[in-house]
Amino acid sequence: MIYGMYLSATGLITASHQQDVIANNLANAETGGFKRQLEIQTQRQVESKVAQSLGQGNSLLDNIGGGQLTGPTYTDFTAGDLEDTANNFDTAITGQGFFAVKDGDQTRLTRNGSLMIDKQGHLITTAGQQVLDSKRQPITLSGFAQSQLRIETDGSIKSGRDTIAQIGLFQPDNPQSLHAVGRNMYGFGTDTKLNPADARLQHNMLEKANVDPTTELTRLMESQRLLEANANMIRYQDQSLSRAVNDVGKIS
Repeated sequence: MIYGMYLSATGLITASHQQDVIANNLANAETGGFKRQLEIQTQRQVESKVAQSLGQGNSLLDNIGGGQLTGPTYTDFTAGDLEDTANNFDTAITGQGFFAVKDGDQTRLTRNGSLMIDKQGHLITTAGQQVLDSKRQPITLSGFAQSQLRIETDGSIKSGRDTIAQIGLFQPDNPQSLHAVGRNMYGFGTDTKLNPADARLQHNMLEKANVDPTTELTRLMESQRLLEANANMIRYQDQSLSRAVNDVGKIS
């Protein structure tokens, strides 16, 4: 293996992954409740340190390092700014917590508070998932028009003084155990415990994505320069090897 090419290749792969993550952030800059993701890069140890039982190494190459690796993507759950809307079913979570929604036969979490009532009377997100109550059951509001209902800060849905349903708000014991599954939802494993969230709701409000496009564009340009630098290093090393094999090593 050509060591220099290997190091440049790891830099190329990590920069490409970084661009994918940043591009996804930018694409969702206007998605309500979206949480930006951050790519994690780690330094790979050289093989002589990884497999210490070999007892072999190269003092020159070991000091160069073993290249880069991409680690698990980190999700920044910082709250986004709130946007005032004219829809009484637009609901923003203030504080930590998530709505629970039914996605097929799976329970997912989301911060998307753009809600509505479907033709069957279910409370759903505008993405089409049924919103669950505090007991993780679908909320049904049959017989009520959206204009007849209001959502209180504690998550209760009322018509006049009567409480019709209670929106469930949940907080996982380890938010970083959540994984994005698309459509602004997060999945979780069976070992993740969902606790009642200490949060409040604000109606007529939507939480915006916590993505700053200017920051993301700056990071994207930095990543592009890093990718180009590693690609150039691979090309230069390939040219040097070509000269060494075809010219320097040529038997006259």
